[in-house]
Amino acid sequence: MSLALTATLLLSVVIGLSLGLLGGGGSILTVPILTYVAGLDPKEAIAASLFVVGATSAVSAITHARNGRVKWRTGLVFGAAGMAGAFAGGLLGGHIPGTILMIAFALMMVATSIAMIRGRKNKTATTHNNELPVLKVILEGLAVGLVTGLVGAGGGFLIVPALALLGGLAMPVAVGTSLVVIALKSFAGLGGYLTTVSLDWGLVAAVTAAAIAGSVAGSRLAGRIPEAALRKGFGIFVLAMGVFVLVQELPEPANLILAITAAALALAALTCRYAVPACPLRKTLVPGG
Repeated sequence: MSLALTATLLLSVVIGLSLGLLGGGGSILTVPILTYVAGLDPKEAIAASLFVVGATSAVSAITHARNGRVKWRTGLVFGAAGMAGAFAGGLLGGHIPGTILMIAFALMMVATSIAMIRGRKNKTATTHNNELPVLKVILEGLAVGLVTGLVGAGGGFLIVPALALLGGLAMPVAVGTSLVVIALKSFAGLGGYLTTVSLDWGLVAAVTAAAIAGSVAGSRLAGRIPEAALRKGFGIFVLAMGVFVLVQELPEPANLILAITAAALALAALTCRYAVPACPLRKTLVPGG
């Protein structure tokens, strides 16, 4: 077994852990891993990620459902609408240059991460565990589905914010419900990509098996972490991965400038958070904030 394959499989466990714990982030990890570690072409990596994330999400959703963290009507309606958008996105994505897809992928990651870190604008709004209005779910499903198929993301990094921030679902329920949606839309997006891309199914199967193993552990941890910490942690994770992909894909010297700027901002935030008593981050990053 080559070093690259070994590293790919080990990192695939983290893919599953992310899906089981956060209800998303699978493709955010899978696409870069398959592109930069396994050495796949960006379009092949995107198509393969749709299968890996779809299968892993389906398995992880079972554990969440057993613990009452899945709203089936919302998930199935969102997923059905998303499948139509994902198939169309997959067809379109097969004709767009891989670099453009990766940059678009990263920019959406950054935008979504900021929304998750900031949280709901209405701080007095309460979360709930009720089913969401069908029309609203259909519209959101179509929009997220199109993005899913286009950039190869299972959609968790968009679905979880949609369910938690816009729909008001409690974070653990948003996580569990998102996995049902991700599984449906990922396979639909894969169908679109397979019209123009062929895959190494042996590699895809190995990565999927490793990811499923990680998802089991992630699903068991999801209900034990405070909602605010889970939401903000998700946002910070997505932000870091978005910056990483942009640094990899942007031409010089733009990528170097971005890397230096991101590192400086991160250092400033950490210094403020832990060394400055009056730092605003002390208020915005505490649980429940």
